Amino acid sequence: MNTTTDNTSKREIYSVSRLVRETRSVLEGSFPLIWVSGEISNLAQPASGHIYFSLKDEIAQVRCAMFRMKRQKLRFRPDNGQQVVLRARVSLYEARGEFQLIVEHMEPAGEGALRLAFEQLKQKLAAEGLFDAAHKKPLPSIPQQLGIITSPSGAAIRDLLTVLQRRFPALPVIIYPVQVQGDGAAEQITAMLQLADRRDECDLLILSRGGGSLEDLQAFNDEGLARAIHACRIPLVTGIGHEIDFTIADFVADQRAATPSAAAELVSPDQSAWLRQLQQLGQRLGLGQRRHLGHLQEQLLMLRRRLLGQHPSQRLQQRSQRFDELSQRLRQAQQLKLVTLGHRLEKLLSRLSRLSPRQRIDEQRFRYRLNGERLQQAMERRLKDSQTRLNQLARDLHTLSPLNTLNRGYAIVSREADGRIVRSDSEVERGDRVNARLSQGRLVCRVEEKDS
Repeated sequence: MNTTTDNTSKREIYSVSRLVRETRSVLEGSFPLIWVSGEISNLAQPASGHIYFSLKDEIAQVRCAMFRMKRQKLRFRPDNGQQVVLRARVSLYEARGEFQLIVEHMEPAGEGALRLAFEQLKQKLAAEGLFDAAHKKPLPSIPQQLGIITSPSGAAIRDLLTVLQRRFPALPVIIYPVQVQGDGAAEQITAMLQLADRRDECDLLILSRGGGSLEDLQAFNDEGLARAIHACRIPLVTGIGHEIDFTIADFVADQRAATPSAAAELVSPDQSAWLRQLQQLGQRLGLGQRRHLGHLQEQLLMLRRRLLGQHPSQRLQQRSQRFDELSQRLRQAQQLKLVTLGHRLEKLLSRLSRLSPRQRIDEQRFRYRLNGERLQQAMERRLKDSQTRLNQLARDLHTLSPLNTLNRGYAIVSREADGRIVRSDSEVERGDRVNARLSQGRLVCRVEEKDS
């Protein structure tokens, strides 16, 4: 009995909400976004803007929900019995415990293959670098001539020409007519683009058409056209379909515009803005000219007043009077200078006569002879004193020389082992070999006996 109670207390019991919540977590974590095809049934469109329906085939069905933000991007009106392809994530509606799909994207079933081919081509060209920003050519700020590759009878050409006429009617336009959908459209567009590139008569191109389904825009998802756009030497702008439409040509082009009208807005200068700027520049130029003219008039008046005050005849008279005055001052200065120089010359002659150079030369010669004799006597005395001192030092050195001592019969004894001088018998032992340096020659001896 106790064992049964213990097993019951150890069981983990889920609430319904917990079970549904954890099941939803497992489902949503196990599946990525998936593509599912089927037939719409039980379609409900409440006032909230969301849509709810079942997606079925011959064997099974699943509930689906598409919320308002995603539904607004649909390019068709879904209906019961319609075959569609969904991109959705797997989920669970907790309130009823129902398995369902949350729809992110929906398109008619016929577009599924086209969408798959579009994605595959997009990935391929992106991997080859055809979409890289490094290959994008800058657009001219003011095109000299614009080329438009589009259908000559479609709405796109009318929108383009209307915008260009409104913004900049002076811009020359060349239309390269092509078929924009149907069999052979892609090849025709490619050939016309290559022709425009070879003719090189425009410095900017627009590739354009109006909106449509994925199938209608298929000509602009062609690989050959994409490579022709990449190889084109002329900058190219695309304006294809509506704002939500993207084609392979948009990714390869140098710049994409959301619509044909937006492409015309992008490439054309704004005439009204230019006129306003021109008007402002004209006003600034007129104001600057008026200011400059006023400044010149003030200078002219000032120069006239100066001219009247400095008439050439008056200036000549003043210069003539000034010349006479300076001439008189120059003559007076010359006379004064001559008198001053005469007095100075007289003083110099008087001093020269008192200081005859001959007398000074005789005095210098006498002093030179006297100093020479004194120098000769001093040198002789110094030489004699130095000779006497040298002789005395030589005698002293001879007296103190060890060689002189050896001449008197003495010897210098050193140990043969290390050459040290022996000054005491304690520095050698019996049997040691010693060297005795004599006045003439050397003796090698052995110590036989020591007498301390």
